[in-house]
Amino acid sequence: MMKRVAQKMFLGAFVICMIGFYCFLAPAHLDTHSALLAPCAPNIKVWNNSHSIREDVACAPKVNLMFMKTHKTASSTLMNILLRFGEKHQLKFALPDSRNDFSYPSSFFRTQVKSYQPGTCYNIVCNHMRFNAPEVKKLLPADAIFFTILRDPAELFESTFHYFKAYIPQTWRIPGENQFKEFLAHPNRYFNPKGINAFYLRNLQFFDFGFENDLNAGDPRVQQGIEYVERHFQYVLISEHFEESLILLKDALCWQMDDLLFFKLNTRNATSVALMSPEMKTQARQWSGADWQLYRHFNATFWARVEAYGRSRMEEHVKELRRRNAEMEAICIDGGRAVEAKDITDGHMKPWQPIGKASIMGYNLRTDIDQRYQELCRKMLTPEIQYLTDLGVNLWITRLWGWFKDSIIQFGMRS
Repeated sequence: MMKRVAQKMFLGAFVICMIGFYCFLAPAHLDTHSALLAPCAPNIKVWNNSHSIREDVACAPKVNLMFMKTHKTASSTLMNILLRFGEKHQLKFALPDSRNDFSYPSSFFRTQVKSYQPGTCYNIVCNHMRFNAPEVKKLLPADAIFFTILRDPAELFESTFHYFKAYIPQTWRIPGENQFKEFLAHPNRYFNPKGINAFYLRNLQFFDFGFENDLNAGDPRVQQGIEYVERHFQYVLISEHFEESLILLKDALCWQMDDLLFFKLNTRNATSVALMSPEMKTQARQWSGADWQLYRHFNATFWARVEAYGRSRMEEHVKELRRRNAEMEAICIDGGRAVEAKDITDGHMKPWQPIGKASIMGYNLRTDIDQRYQELCRKMLTPEIQYLTDLGVNLWITRLWGWFKDSIIQFGMRS
């Protein structure tokens, strides 16, 4: 018994060291403010060939894009759309180096970009970061479109608690079988804002935008943060209305319906999702009050945009998007649906899993896909880590952590 306790204590200490190494390892040279910058080029003209002549004259697709990839908001699905669009039009991505994010949770600096040289200009930025507006803007043309996506903080908290709990040592001491419910009932009993990875437990979206996460809803800095996001982002999408968000984005960027096709990526199996009572949702929104204020503000602006777009027009276009996605499901996906990780036959298509769980679903490609759809199907179904590898990113830190997570920690938990 004492031997097992000692083993778990040693494993816990080792896990904390590895988590700290993975989360806080950043490039050594982050002070880039003195670097000389060349002006970025304006929007590249890429024409949508399927548009009518009249539309061609009036509208060219926007290709200089900054997508602020927030955590657990369907952002991986949206990122896949952007990666495919960028490849299709041979655009230049600002990609991370050695890992799949820009040294998160450190603040973003442009030297974190793979092969960055002063004066280099890019078309698309779309990986996880902790937003730092001056540094991001130095990577992109002045006419770049900035957009992001938000999620109801109650649903977000349930997802992040499931996904990141094993990375947050302060949650390990929560008693009882339902640690999620216990934390929500008494968050101040367990929350330490200075603890390792504590930002995952409160106002995570606010934190992603570069603000402190330990803010109460009535703090004046919350309203200042909302105004900051409004100044820097032309479009804020809503996760719960993903398809409507894509239609608004298509209209804003002058894209084609083909550019929006997607399969849901990084989704969880139903058995891993904790049911939330109305009381628990209220508790979560009160606990992450800054995120709730942020979400409510941009949810209102989102629906104002839907009204301006036209409700009946929106319904028609959402139906069309769903029809097209259903067609692609029939063409691409074996069995027409997502499957458990253990049932994915191609190792290259297996998604990243949280510590101690295999709850993230993935897909099997059909073996009889028509040749004209084979490349598109594979790209639509490829998880983020593998897609970045295919784009030439050497994810050695991410892969080292993945090996440690899947081999050492899992073995320790079983023993």
